[in-house]
Amino acid sequence: MKTRYTVVLSMIAGAALGGAAIQGLHAQVKKVYFISESEVVDRAAVPAWNTSVQKAIKDAGGSLVVGENITAVLGDPPKRVGITEFPSVEKAKAWVNSSERKAMQPQRDKAVKFVRQYIVEAE
Repeated sequence: MKTRYTVVLSMIAGAALGGAAIQGLHAQVKKVYFISESEVVDRAAVPAWNTSVQKAIKDAGGSLVVGENITAVLGDPPKRVGITEFPSVEKAKAWVNSSERKAMQPQRDKAVKFVRQYIVEAE
């Protein structure tokens, strides 16, 4: 009889620990977004810029989407928005401060002008 209770209690304890571990892992998963609001300076230079920056961001561990067809819900919308997802704030900051990104500035300045940039951490 004691063995049955031990087995049942062990199973309940195992299920509780497993559930707690999974809940803890889910709580750690956060999304980090680097948002860039910009305006086009030279439409002809934009495709080359987009290709270059998307490759560089992918190499830095992020993924970028850019949109220019923006519908305002409240207030004035930006002209152009780039949203880059990174696995962590540290990776996003590393990209912002990277020598590769700084080296791309002349090409960027020909294509777009940044109006605002920020990092958003979400769960």
